[in-house]
Order: sequence, then C-alpha cells, then structure tokens
Amino acid sequence: MASLPLFAAENPASGPIARYDIKAGTVSGTAAMGTGSMIGMMLGGRTGNNVQHELLLRLGSSQVATKGEPRAEHFMPAAARLGKSVLLSTPRVEREEGDQLPQKPKGRLLLFWGCGTNVPKGQPVVIDFARAAAGQAPAGIWTTTIPRDRGPSLQNSRTFGHWPYDDGKSAKPDSSLIGAHRIASNYAPEIGFTATRDFMQPLQVTNRQQAGGATMLSWNSIADATGYLAFVTGGKMGPNSEMGDMVIWTSSATRQFGGGLSDWLSPVQVAGLVKDRTILPPAATSCVVPAEVRQAMPDFSSGTLTAFGPEEDFSYPPRPASAAAAWRLEWTARIRHRSVTSWVEAQGRSMGATGLPGGQAREKQEPQKRCKPKGLGGMLGGIVRGGGGC
Repeated sequence: MASLPLFAAENPASGPIARYDIKAGTVSGTAAMGTGSMIGMMLGGRTGNNVQHELLLRLGSSQVATKGEPRAEHFMPAAARLGKSVLLSTPRVEREEGDQLPQKPKGRLLLFWGCGTNVPKGQPVVIDFARAAAGQAPAGIWTTTIPRDRGPSLQNSRTFGHWPYDDGKSAKPDSSLIGAHRIASNYAPEIGFTATRDFMQPLQVTNRQQAGGATMLSWNSIADATGYLAFVTGGKMGPNSEMGDMVIWTSSATRQFGGGLSDWLSPVQVAGLVKDRTILPPAATSCVVPAEVRQAMPDFSSGTLTAFGPEEDFSYPPRPASAAAAWRLEWTARIRHRSVTSWVEAQGRSMGATGLPGGQAREKQEPQKRCKPKGLGGMLGGIVRGGGGC
C-alpha cells in the first residue's frame, strides 16, 4: 500500500480509502479498424479514417466488501451511450503488462532515436540476440527513468474492480464523458463528480518519403495535447523467412523506449519530458524519421503516434480551508486523456495513415497458402489478421 499513487491530493492526514482511475482514449488508424477493414486496405491500397473511443475504469479500495461478493457500478451520463451503468468486475488474477520482445529472438536489434534527416554518430545501438540468454531480452532496452503508473490494481488494493470485461459493452465513436458520474460499490465510499472534458480529437498522420530516403511524419494539431511521441518498429527478413534484424525508432531526442512512455502520462509528467526533449512539445506537428531507419526496415514497419492530453482530478472531502485542520480523504478520482493513431507499411504499401505516396501499382493477388508463421512476415500477418501469418 505504500506505493499507491496520489490522486488529486497532497499530504492528506489520512486516506484516501478509495481511488478511482478513468482512462479516456481516442483511437484512429489501424488500431481502430476491424480485421476485415485492414485486409481490404491491404488488398486495395486504400487508407481509412476510422475513429474509436476507449474507456478503461479501475477502482481500488482499502476496505473489504460487505454483504457478499465485491460489486461496483459506474452510473454514466446518458451521452456516454453505455446504458444506465456499467459493472466493474473483481478479477482473481491480473496480468502485469510490460515491454516484451518475441520469444527466443534471433538476429539483431537496432535502436534509433530522434527526429532528423540522418542519424547522428553513435546510432544505431546494436544488440546481438545470439549473445543474450535464450528467451531473455538484453538489459538496457527499455527505459527505467519513467515509472509506470497503472493506478489501482489487484496488487495495491485490498479490493479491486475494473471495466471493461465480458459484459459486451464498450465506448462508442460518439460517446461523451461530459456530465455527472457516480460510482457505487459495497467496498468503497460512494464517489461522485462532474466531468467537464470530453474525449480528445483524433490524430491524422501524413507519411511521406523524402528524396534523400528520410520519411516526413506530419499530423494535425490537437488543441488540448500536452505533447507528442512517435514510435516505429519494423525490420527485415533473414534467410528462410526467419527473423532477421529488428528495428525500433522513437521521436525522443534521448534514448528512451517503452516503460512509462507507453502509459497514460499526466500533464505534469509530460511537461518535464518535453523540457528534456523526450517528448515533442504540444506545438509540434511533424517529425522526420531518419533515412537510415527506413533503410534498416525494408520489409515492413508499424508506427504509433500518441498525443498526451489533459487530466481532471477530484477528491472528497475538499481540502480544509485551515491548514491546521486534518484532511481525512474518503476518495480521489482522476480522468486522464490521450489520442493515439497507428499505421502499418509493408513492401511499400501503407495502411492507416493519410497522404501516402501515390502511384503504386496494384499487385496481382495470389491465393493464400497455408503455412506456418515465420519471422517478421508472421508478425505482420498477426497485425493484419489478428492471428498468425506467413
């Protein structure tokens, strides 16, 4: 319990008993498309502008449930289009998320970072998987300077609930968060607040190859973005379609990959990371991916651009006017926002981004053959079809 994050509170005399965390995301590009849409884009060379909303709810309490099994219910504004409420489930086991590489990787991993036409001296950093312990990612790949903050969890709460789960409900493209929210449970004080910020605008990325081989990423400015981070992975095949070189590039001017950068960062965190150039400033609308990065991943690549957003914080009771009065918190709540878009490029054809190079010949489609997934081709197949590929 000592590692619990502070939600909207500084130096309370006691509490909070309950902590509520809402993650509200806007998703566009390939991540917002169904499998059929992605296959259609690949076969027809079309791009898409699908937009989805995602909503993740987490409730942690220092109390045990009364009157039976744990039960928690979030009553939503009508504009959320999720019905009267959603039920939070209490899992017996919760899998910890972390940075991962393919199991028993072969070949090499090339790390690039920073925007620019060409990479500076000292890049890429090359990690030879053959020299690493079998199945173990070498040390020094993922950042440890930006801690993860998942909010309430099964590990840091006496009783825990989350949503979504298998109730068949999910946020819709026209869902809205604005309005009154109430969370009632049998293991935490009742929580109530009024949200005034809605889902962020969707990102749209233009991906254009430059004359010298570099790639210009451009995107629309989002008014309430606090900063941007681009991330591209890819590689090239080795002999017999097995894993060859893997490549990771990030727009960070410092060598920072994964870790807390893949979480929902607060505006305070982002401000510090903008200052040290780990995250691009909110005024940024472009970044050049160096030519050497594209040359290192000729077979396929996938990219993600994140716009970190605002945060709303709530707590009860309010901080006492007198500094001498004890502040005994019952609950805290926060809503963090972000907007994410993604794209995939294979053999010169891109999906999920707009304004891509045109004039590409439409390849003749051959009947699909059954085969075992291998290497980077198998990874791409998994992205496109939601499973294995060749």
